[in-house]
Amino acid sequence: MPEEIVNVLISRPGVRIERIVSRGHRSAPDFWYDQDQHEWVLVIQGQASITFEQASETVRLSAGDYLNIPAHVRHRVDATSSECDTIWLAVFY
Repeated sequence: MPEEIVNVLISRPGVRIERIVSRGHRSAPDFWYDQDQHEWVLVIQGQASITFEQASETVRLSAGDYLNIPAHVRHRVDATSSECDTIWLAVFY
């Protein structure tokens, strides 16, 4: 899979819900997300690692784990499972 698959499930003023499928995808080496909205993510299947710039902290997520990322907290996806799909549910609010 050359790129992640992103399906917007619902989009309304102030909220967007996406289903994201990754397999071995990660952020580019010098890229940091800096989003205007808060993001709540749930890993439904697979595994992922997310690093936060300010805290130099890496959070590892497995199926069933979730994380709330406040707006403008710079972060990056360091790894997703390469053996199976990592399926995310992402809620931007």
